[in-house]
Amino acid sequence: VQLQASGGGLVQAGGSLRLSCTASGRTFSSYAMGWFRQAPGKEREFVAAIGWSGGLTYYSDYVKGRFTISRDNANNMVYLQMNRLAPEDTAVYYCAATRRVSRRYAEYDYWGQGTLVTVSS
Repeated sequence: VQLQASGGGLVQAGGSLRLSCTASGRTFSSYAMGWFRQAPGKEREFVAAIGWSGGLTYYSDYVKGRFTISRDNANNMVYLQMNRLAPEDTAVYYCAATRRVSRRYAEYDYWGQGTLVTVSS
């Protein structure tokens, strides 16, 4: 599975962005997908994950209620809708694929290149 994240940019605090992740490969629908982020000088952290069918979703406490993960298996896409963004959300955001939905980045097999989100105060 090859992944490519897009949709990052500069936004003011309180604004919204939608990240997209395009996946290649006919087996996309058999993978759970996740979003992680890494801020400068910090470790990569879990943001959200979604099961292969879209029926299961998980969020970190930092984004719960503000971010929504979704997927479109027909078009090999995963999305992260980010609302009420705060400066602390500034990071490079990565999409990743795993055989079993997880919050742990070590359990993800495939990673996209990342897209930068910058939230100004």
